[in-house]
Amino acid sequence: MNTPLPLDPRPTIPSWVALLLAAASGPVLDAAFPDLGVWPLAFLGIAMMLLALRNQPARWAFHIGLVGSLSFYLLHIQWATLFLGPVPWAALSVVMALFGGIGATLIGIAYRMLLRLRRRIVVRLIALPALVAGLWTAREAVQSVWPYGGFAWGRVAQSQSESPLGTLFAWLGVSGVSFVMVFFVALAIEAVLTQQARATLRFVPASVVLVLMLGTPAFPVTIDGQLRIAAVQGNGKTGYFQQRDSGDNLRDQLDATMALRGEDVDLVVWPEGGSDLDPLRNDYAAMAFDLVADTFDAPFIAGTITEREPDVIHNSSLLWLPGEGLADIYDKRHPVPFGEYVPDREFWEPLAPDLIGLIQREYTPGTTDSVFELPAGVRVGVNICFDIVDDGLLRESVRDGAQVIFAQTNNADFGRTDESVQQLAFARIRALELGRTVVNISTVGTSAIVAPDGSTLDQLEWYTQDAMVREIPLSSTETPALRLGAPLEWTIAITSVLVVAALGVTRLATSGAVAARKRASRS
Repeated sequence: MNTPLPLDPRPTIPSWVALLLAAASGPVLDAAFPDLGVWPLAFLGIAMMLLALRNQPARWAFHIGLVGSLSFYLLHIQWATLFLGPVPWAALSVVMALFGGIGATLIGIAYRMLLRLRRRIVVRLIALPALVAGLWTAREAVQSVWPYGGFAWGRVAQSQSESPLGTLFAWLGVSGVSFVMVFFVALAIEAVLTQQARATLRFVPASVVLVLMLGTPAFPVTIDGQLRIAAVQGNGKTGYFQQRDSGDNLRDQLDATMALRGEDVDLVVWPEGGSDLDPLRNDYAAMAFDLVADTFDAPFIAGTITEREPDVIHNSSLLWLPGEGLADIYDKRHPVPFGEYVPDREFWEPLAPDLIGLIQREYTPGTTDSVFELPAGVRVGVNICFDIVDDGLLRESVRDGAQVIFAQTNNADFGRTDESVQQLAFARIRALELGRTVVNISTVGTSAIVAPDGSTLDQLEWYTQDAMVREIPLSSTETPALRLGAPLEWTIAITSVLVVAALGVTRLATSGAVAARKRASRS
C-alpha cells in the first residue's frame, strides 16, 4: 500500500460527456426506488455521477451535479404534479438540484485535489473514496433538515428498503447506509482506474467492503409482547381538492370499522385525516369516536384536524378511550411546507399569488411528544405522513419508550403514483433501523404492517375499504442506529467538509508560496 502514484490532472471523461452521463444517471437512480425498486441500479446511478465528477473543475462539477440531481428529482417526485400542478414540482426539483450542484462541487474539488497529489495508494483507495462518500452524505444530511425542515426524500439509502443491505440500517441509520453505498462505489471506481498498482492490491479494499455490506448480520431484536390491532383503511374522498360533503370521510372510516364488530382487539387505528370532523368541536364526531371505542372496548387512535385555540390549527392524532373520551393528543411536528402551510407567506405570496393562494390551510407545527401510553401500559409511537422521513422525530419517539410505531398517512392527493410506495419504503426502513413494528395505515393505500426485520406481516390493496386485524410484535430493543445514528451522520458530514476546507487552504498556501518563490527567482 506504499506505492507512489503519478499525478492525475485530467478529468476522467470530457466535461460535455460528463454532463450527458450525469443526466442519464437520474433515471437510472430513480429506477432503484419503488415502484420499480431495482435496488442494484442505485450503485450504477452513483457510479455514473461519480465518474462524471471525477477530476472536473469546480464550475463544471456544479453544473454536472445540478443536471444529475434535476434529472433524478424531476422523475422521483413527479407525483407532486397531482397536488398543485407542475410549478411546485419543478420548483422543488430545482431547489434539490441546487443542493446537488453544491454537493457535487465539493466532491469535484475533493477529486481534483487528491488526484493531483503524488500520494500513496492508500490515499487513492481509502481516503479519497471516504471523503467523496462523506461529502455526499453531508449534502443529504443538510437538505434533509434545511430550509423549512428540509426535504429528506431521495437519499440513496432509501432505495435499499428490500435489498440485502437492509440489515445495515439497524447498525448505521439512513445516512450511514448512504455513506457505505457511495464509499463502495467510489472505492470500486478507484480500484478500476488506478492501473499502476497490482490488481490483487487494488481490489482487496472494495472486496472487503462488499463482503461486510452483504454479510453484516441483523441486529438482534427482543420481542417483549404482542398487541392485537385493527388498522382501518376507509377509502374515502380525502384528497384536498376532492368534492365531498361534511362528515363523508368519518362515515367511510366508521363503515369500514363497524364491519369488524365482534373482533377482539387491543387497539383500533385510523389514518391521518380519518375523520374530517373534529370530535373536540363536533358532537356527531365525538359520538362516532365513542362508538368505536365502546364497541371494541379498546383504545382508539384517529387522525383529524383540530383547532383547540382560535386560528391555531393542527394536523392531529387523538387517543380516545372507552367511557372516557380524549386521553392524549399528538400534533404533527413536521407539516409539509408549501403543502400544509406556507412559511413566510408574506414573502412568497406576491411572487406566485395564484399558486400560494391555493394553499389556504395553515397547519401549525406541533410541540407535543409523539408517544401515547395505552391503559395496558404499552407505549406506542405516533407520526403523521411526512413525519416518517424525519430521522430525529422517529428516534425521539423510540427513545421516549415507543414499542411500536403507527405511521398515519393520507395519500389521496397523489393517486396511484409512486409517492405511496416510496413512503411505505421509508416505513420499512424505520422498522429495520429502529427495531420496531411499523403500522403504515393510509386512507386509500398503500397500508401495510412491517415487522422489525423488514418483512411484511399484512398489506391492503390500494383504494379498497378494508382493515388489517392481527397481532403485532412489540419491542424495547435499542439499536446502534438509535443511539449513534445522529452523531455518526454529523461527524461524517462535518469532518468531510472540514477536510475539503483544509485541503483548499493548504492548496492556496502552497500556490502562494510557489508564486512567491517564482517572483523572488525572477528578481
